Amino acid sequence: MPCDTYRQPQETPEQRQRKIDAALRRLAAALEANQVTLVVGANGAVAFRNWTSRDGVTDVCAFRRLSVAGSFALRKALARAEAAAGRRVDANAVGAGVHSHDGGETWAPGH
Repeated sequence: MPCDTYRQPQETPEQRQRKIDAALRRLAAALEANQVTLVVGANGAVAFRNWTSRDGVTDVCAFRRLSVAGSFALRKALARAEAAAGRRVDANAVGAGVHSHDGGETWAPGH
């Protein structure tokens, strides 16, 4: 996954993986506590609003990993976000890496 490749100088892949896992645990807890919200854009892409302790993990990468893990917190947040937006997440947009750097206000294509 792309979030595995963004390492700090002298950081090993194992250290990076531990950071990613910790960031995803914090995100799942914040989603469960309604401190972070999932946003579905008009293009069907996703972003996490108010997620600050991300350790360099992108919204798209976090969404993909939590989806694969079957996160209950993500499923609840996704149901709320899709209902609020009136649209479903577009797997093509997520797969293409469409993302937001500002919690879903503006969107950029995958890079």
